[in-house]
Amino acid sequence: MGNPGPAYAATRHNIGVNFVRYLASRFGIGFAAANRVKGEAGRGLIGVADVRLLLPGSYMNQSGEVVAPYARYYRVAPEEMLVAYDEVAFEPGIARLKTGGGANGHNGVKSLIEHLGSRDFHRLRIGVGHPGDKAQMVRYLTATSMPAEERARAAAAFELDDELLVALAEGKLQAVMNRLHGSAPPSPT
Repeated sequence: MGNPGPAYAATRHNIGVNFVRYLASRFGIGFAAANRVKGEAGRGLIGVADVRLLLPGSYMNQSGEVVAPYARYYRVAPEEMLVAYDEVAFEPGIARLKTGGGANGHNGVKSLIEHLGSRDFHRLRIGVGHPGDKAQMVRYLTATSMPAEERARAAAAFELDDELLVALAEGKLQAVMNRLHGSAPPSPT
C-alpha cells in the first residue's frame, strides 16, 4: 500500500509500494493498468507460485476500495493475500510477517479489513520508525521524504534472498517468519 504520484514516492507511507516494485523487478514481473480498478497490476511466477501484484492507485486510506474488488474479480481470498505496508512500531531495517489481527491504528489496514470483510490477510510490516510525537504522524509518514540512510535500512529489511522470496510467494510463511523474526536487522548494502 502507498499513496499515488511522485510527491509521495520517497515518503515512509510508500515503503510497501517500494517492496512490491522490488519484488516485481527481482522476478521480471511488469505492471500495466489494472483491469476494473484504479491501479497497476502484474502477474508472473515467483518460484512455482503464480502471483498477482497490485499497486492500488488510491490513497493509502482508501486501499480497500481498490484491493477488495480486484481480489473478488480474480477470486483471491484474503488468506491468500500478502499486504506490504509501513509500520511505525518498528525502526527502519526491521520487517515482520504477521497473519490477521486488527488495524492497530493504520488507516490503510482499516480500509482493507472493512472492504474485504476479513482480517485474515498476511501482512509484511516494514519498519519506518516513529516521529516521537503522535501529533506529527501524518506529516512524518506522508509529507516528509524518508532520509536516504533510513530508506536504505528499510529496503535492506525486505531485499531478501531468492529462496526466502520464493518461500513467501509459495505460502511457506513459517520459514519466512523464522528468518525475519530470528535475525538482527540487515545492514544496507
